[in-house]
Amino acid sequence: MTTKTVTSARQAISWSELEAAAPAITDAGRRLLYARGDGEAILATIRGDGLPRIHPVNIGLVDGRLYTFVIGSSQKRIDLERDGRYAIHSHQDPAAPSEVALRGHARRVEDGAERDRAAADWPFTVDATYVLFELTIAAALLGDRPTADDWPPRYTAWPGRAD
Repeated sequence: MTTKTVTSARQAISWSELEAAAPAITDAGRRLLYARGDGEAILATIRGDGLPRIHPVNIGLVDGRLYTFVIGSSQKRIDLERDGRYAIHSHQDPAAPSEVALRGHARRVEDGAERDRAAADWPFTVDATYVLFELTIAAALLGDRPTADDWPPRYTAWPGRAD
């Protein structure tokens, strides 16, 4: 299998670099991604035919980086290795439907020590069948809605407007 390299006019950054650039987004984003206790989100990938595919995933913030483990035989892994582009979206609480959405590029982690650090506090047991990806960030969008009656959301984007 060959991996397609996708270039972008915008450089993708780590979670810690986003924290420095847009702390309001990452403060709320961390709260939203961990709202149910474990890090959870909906991951969108690009299928081989160019159509989008969505998956529920666990995510983790470890050492200033955003990670997800995926089953090695899964379509998620194939999509991320083939194209690399992703988007994640937090789950929403109907009573307080604020949201965070991130877009960027996935990097397969090959370093054993990095993988071990990520797996140490993962919400499930990670074995050799799982592949770790760092999700680097090219765009972030926070939609703030403290209650279901607050409309429209107040959006904060990094960098600037996130189309």
